Amino acid sequence: MLVLDANVVLAASVREGGFEPFGGEQLIGPPLLWPEARSALHVARWRGVISEPVAERSFSILHSGMVAERSHPLLGREAWRIADELGWSKTYDAEYLALASLVEAALVTFDRRLRVGAERLGLAVVDVSELS
Repeated sequence: MLVLDANVVLAASVREGGFEPFGGEQLIGPPLLWPEARSALHVARWRGVISEPVAERSFSILHSGMVAERSHPLLGREAWRIADELGWSKTYDAEYLALASLVEAALVTFDRRLRVGAERLGLAVVDVSELS
């Protein structure tokens, strides 16, 4: 099982082959992933980084169910605790780490800060260099 962050989901949704690099792994994300990914996708289209057709295809892939929304009754509390432990003022990024911790999954991210945080917490992190 892999917890994907919004940047990884966006990268996979706009590239040829999409989520193929993850093979048959179960892909999950916290509820925060979808609004965060939609916002970044909209910004990319708005700024002309991607075309309207690419944005529409990516939007459809984002909502296709390839990545399952996963929560946990302790997600908010664990994200709060992790943000405190890592010295982060906001809990957004800590939600990905909290979910990975609670469901004992590896984290998939391009974000150096998230990767370092996961390593400090003893969480597994997957190298996704082939998606960049």
